[in-house]
Amino acid sequence: MLCLGLDPDPAALPEGFSPDLTGIEAFSRLILEAAAPLAAAVKPNLAFFEAFGSAGLAVLERLRATIPSGIPVIMDAKRGDIGTTAARQAVALYDSLGADAVTVSPYLGGEAIAPLLERLDRFAYVLCRTSNPGAAELQSLLVAADGDAGLPAEPLYARVARRVADWGPGGTVGLVVGATAPVELAEIRRIAPGIAFLVPGVGAQGGEIGPVLADGPARDGPAGGRPGGGLLVNVSRAIAGEARGAADQMEAIRAAAAEWASRLPVLP
Repeated sequence: MLCLGLDPDPAALPEGFSPDLTGIEAFSRLILEAAAPLAAAVKPNLAFFEAFGSAGLAVLERLRATIPSGIPVIMDAKRGDIGTTAARQAVALYDSLGADAVTVSPYLGGEAIAPLLERLDRFAYVLCRTSNPGAAELQSLLVAADGDAGLPAEPLYARVARRVADWGPGGTVGLVVGATAPVELAEIRRIAPGIAFLVPGVGAQGGEIGPVLADGPARDGPAGGRPGGGLLVNVSRAIAGEARGAADQMEAIRAAAAEWASRLPVLP
């Protein structure tokens, strides 16, 4: 269930790594070498590479090439736009950068992000109830009932979960649901019992593992039949941060990843 987040902030690199793109690449390689073998997936955050322009994207391409083919790569891009733009985003993310999965925004509706959902060999995680402190500002707004469609009045995140269940050709879409909102996570699981969850927010953001393991795994198809019920729990800073001040940085990262992996067993 462990998803290894790759968010290399130049201001937070440990001793021995320069706060520039050279340091970003070297530290990212260290993280991948130490922790990727213990992970079910790797999730690079594009912003930390895009910030350096074309050179940063070239680093991301090189890092992607080092990840074994058996480890899925989720490009954390949070894309979503009108159909023609989304089609080019799909080419950029899936074909050029080699993403197995991406994160996308539902704000423009299912039609707009269809190109990111329609490929049967790829996967898209739709932002539903995120882990950041300001998530409720829009995501918890009450949406009016839709009598014609049989939909109740409910928070926006609940309506997103309900809609996403019908998006795509089937089996290519999941939801991003933060561990920092355990009540909402349980509610979303009741609404969407068969959809895979990508759960950020444990570790540095303070989310608890217990509620995630209780309500995160899918209970029905298509994700219910996958290992761990299709649940991936992202951990970034709580693993990478262990290198700071460590005499053996690789071993510190490896030990942290092993600890998180042991807390996230593959459920039957």
